[in-house]
Amino acid sequence: MECYRSDVVSPAGSHRVPGGRAAARRAARRGRATGRTDPVRRLLPQALVVAALAGGTSAFVAQDKAVRLSVDGDRRTLHTYADDVGELLRDENVPVGAHDIVAPAPGERLASGTEVAVRYGRPVTLTLDGERRRVWTTAHTVDGALRQLGVRAEGAYLSASRSAAITRRGLLLHVRTERTVTFLADGHAHTIRTNAATVGEALAAAGLTLRGQDTTSVPQDSFPRDGQTVTVMRITGGEEAREEPVPFTTVRRADPTLPKGTEIVARAGEPGTLRTTYRVRAVNGVRQRPRKIRSEIVKAPVPRIVRVGTMTPPPTAAGGPADGLNWRAMARCESGGRPDAVDGSGRYGGLYQLDQGTWHALGGHGRPQDAPPAEQTYRAKKLYQQRGTSPWPTCGRKLHQ
Repeated sequence: MECYRSDVVSPAGSHRVPGGRAAARRAARRGRATGRTDPVRRLLPQALVVAALAGGTSAFVAQDKAVRLSVDGDRRTLHTYADDVGELLRDENVPVGAHDIVAPAPGERLASGTEVAVRYGRPVTLTLDGERRRVWTTAHTVDGALRQLGVRAEGAYLSASRSAAITRRGLLLHVRTERTVTFLADGHAHTIRTNAATVGEALAAAGLTLRGQDTTSVPQDSFPRDGQTVTVMRITGGEEAREEPVPFTTVRRADPTLPKGTEIVARAGEPGTLRTTYRVRAVNGVRQRPRKIRSEIVKAPVPRIVRVGTMTPPPTAAGGPADGLNWRAMARCESGGRPDAVDGSGRYGGLYQLDQGTWHALGGHGRPQDAPPAEQTYRAKKLYQQRGTSPWPTCGRKLHQ
């Protein structure tokens, strides 16, 4: 602890001797020690010391001040020789910092009757309406700190009671002031005053419930601001599947058993099916654009297979007597000119009503009614060269018309 600083006045009364009472006492002892060796020289310093002490006593009395010191509300009256407020606080071992309040200011001079007040600052970690900051207050309670910080606390949520004390170590304080929030739901506006921490809590306070896929225009865990308008979106919907055909491909295969220029469909193609699933929904009754979720082939397409003839016709099939005959007339007689015609028994088919055994003997494949017209005529000419018109006892004469 620092000693009080006092000034001692010299015998003439015109100068101050630094050091106060302690210095005067040391000077007196030095005088007595000198006097032991020289009586004459001893008497003069003693007289001077007596005079100095007498004058110093008057100065001490004149500089003694009665002041009142209040430290955080703890008041006491004391006597001091300090010249100003700062010296008083140092003498009394009262430290002050940048966030403390001293009145009068430390540089103000002291006079008897002066009242000095020290109020220590207290750190408060304040989260106000979702925003966190560190502030300082000299208030001793939460209520005093709120008033000092200008925080409107009517209807507010406080994490600590208003009467709770704030120590010099500080306090964590959450404050949510009362705010006006409007919810637009089901065609109506619902306006409430709330100190809720989230939009979801405010929604519940307004008596509104979300069902199924319902949601709000802002995140439900966000902080509701004063004057904010939130739309409740009623959502209905689910999944919807749509199917569309997948075209089949055509596979062309060379067939040396068929004459060149001849094509036969060995297998008909079949389209596949593509199923696409969409998420569909309506918001407050308004249908939204579907959103594609997935696509899958539920039925694979079947390729069409076409046999393409690569065989060169033998010399007997061209340039012979069969070429000059009226094959069109006989075809009209046998089948009405229809390449796919089949008789009532199901045994004979094609333009020239050939049975399957004869067709195969002539080099054909499958059924005659499935072969192209050109191939059917080609096989019929071969049969005519082998047997004449006997295979067609009724219509054979048409060849010569």
